[in-house]
Amino acid sequence: QGQLVESGGGLAQPGGSVTPSCPASGFRFSDYAMGWARQGRGEGFEWVPGITQDSSEMYYDYSVMGRFTISRDNANNRLTLQMKRLKPEDTSLYRCAALLPGGTWSDPVVMYWGKGIPVTVSQ
Repeated sequence: QGQLVESGGGLAQPGGSVTPSCPASGFRFSDYAMGWARQGRGEGFEWVPGITQDSSEMYYDYSVMGRFTISRDNANNRLTLQMKRLKPEDTSLYRCAALLPGGTWSDPVVMYWGKGIPVTVSQ
């Protein structure tokens, strides 16, 4: 059974940065596109960035473009999200996920979910 365990979130000031990471185990990490989702204002999650298996393509929601960078290390089975120039509206629970083919970047099909890690942006 695949596992994703996020770490590295926490509290940051507006304009600051945090870099959550997501080590993977129990599945072939390099076979899956990966993404980060955050709790939206409603009941669902909004997909913030995504990355293909070989890092040849990345997707960013307009709300984070130019501020967030997704990357992966297939040799060490780790997904990372560099979050810079944080805004209070970035406050959310962030979850990493392994994605199956057939969906879109903004509405993917999820194989494995992490439990999530909170990021709070506040003075």
